[in-house]
Amino acid sequence: MPKHSKRYNELRKLVDPEKSYSLEEAVELIKKTSTAKFDETVEFHIKTNIDYRKSEQNIRSTISLPNGTGKSVRVLVFAKGEKAEEAKNAGADYVGAEELADKIANEGFFDFDVAIATPDMMKVLGKLGKVLGPRGLMPNPKSGTVTDDVAAAVSEFKKGKVEVRTDKTGNLHFPVGKASFTPEKLAENIKSAYEQVLALRPAGVKGHFIKKAVIASTMGPGIKLDINTLAEGKK
Repeated sequence: MPKHSKRYNELRKLVDPEKSYSLEEAVELIKKTSTAKFDETVEFHIKTNIDYRKSEQNIRSTISLPNGTGKSVRVLVFAKGEKAEEAKNAGADYVGAEELADKIANEGFFDFDVAIATPDMMKVLGKLGKVLGPRGLMPNPKSGTVTDDVAAAVSEFKKGKVEVRTDKTGNLHFPVGKASFTPEKLAENIKSAYEQVLALRPAGVKGHFIKKAVIASTMGPGIKLDINTLAEGKK
């Protein structure tokens, strides 16, 4: 077991590990346990009943947070000509084609959070699968990052669209805001995210889809949620 800091152990005393907290209680605790000198990110961790050995049950999609993530999202777009101009006008941080792919492959350039590509650029990105894939940055139609409507995609990710994808054990981990958010905005983001994840339930999942939900700030302890307070008892 990793050794935790004195600060973390003190914060841990504020949270009952056996209790499932209502959304309002959990948000209140997040505010109390986010005491770092920076604005901590609030992460949502969802344990699902997915059989991760079955590829058709794995999730890769996006959800939109009503109040954004609180983070300035750096968007890179692979596009040419008119589509490149559309991406720039929509606020993309980096726009290019082969030269951008070369910069990533040869110089290890990863100063971006989301990569978007027009369909015709996918042949250029073939060589980047091994470096972008493990980082979760490879454009993919399922996550809305391979599209001809680059302007809309850039705008959506800038406003708070986040990718959700199952890990190697079939669980989900993604940001839902910042500790500095008001309790109301944080609660709204968490509830909305939970309901959107419920809608992504794969057809083959048996029984309850979501087994457990936990929120935690970057440096704080996990807080187990009473999922019945999130979406009218639906699991």
